[in-house]
Amino acid sequence: MSDAAQSTAAEVRAAAEAVKTALDRHLAAVERRSGEDDPAVYEAFNQLAAAAEVYDELLYDRYDEVTPFEIPGAEDALPPYAGPEEPNALSVLIRRDYAVAEPQRLLAQAQRIEAAEGEDGAPASGTVHGALGLLFGEFEPDEIASRHKEFGLEEGDSTLWVTAADEPAEPGEWLEAPFEQVDPQQVVCRFDVSAVFDDEIDDIDDEDDEDTDGLEDELDSDLDEDEDLESLDADRR
Repeated sequence: MSDAAQSTAAEVRAAAEAVKTALDRHLAAVERRSGEDDPAVYEAFNQLAAAAEVYDELLYDRYDEVTPFEIPGAEDALPPYAGPEEPNALSVLIRRDYAVAEPQRLLAQAQRIEAAEGEDGAPASGTVHGALGLLFGEFEPDEIASRHKEFGLEEGDSTLWVTAADEPAEPGEWLEAPFEQVDPQQVVCRFDVSAVFDDEIDDIDDEDDEDTDGLEDELDSDLDEDEDLESLDADRR
């Protein structure tokens, strides 16, 4: 940002006050939560993340300083909910990624499906894409998710969005482009699963292990010193 457009001290102070307000609202929402997936808590989290991001940017722009805070998923956080207070309809959007880890296992499963159906014609189970078509045509997505290793698949990231609407869509209305008209402000709640989160937990565990190892080393050193002192006292006697 150029000097002419540089943030003012007043703007930084206002952003800091916005973070304080968002922090109070988040705590109040947590204290009043109605369950593990309370949408009010989720909305307050997103507002806090957005306020913190603005403050961090202005602080850096004005003073070349950053905050020590890092809110998970802040960059991908949804905007505040602006949908109907009492939705009459909802849509559930799910994306699950898989890697084809064991193609032969997948092909064998597809061949069993084809043999059970006893259909004539060219087998679809001879190719990976044909086998996938058979697999997802035979089993529900939730069953595939729970049995993915059996089918030669390896789980990747997944996400589930629940969006609200005033009225249900007309039959066939969105089938040609089912994922193009998602309004983030209509999302009631969102649930993400990713190995990224596991890596963050592992990093924390590794840091804890390092701290524990350091403490154990200090204790061992103290014990060695105590043994040396006891040995010296024995010699003096």
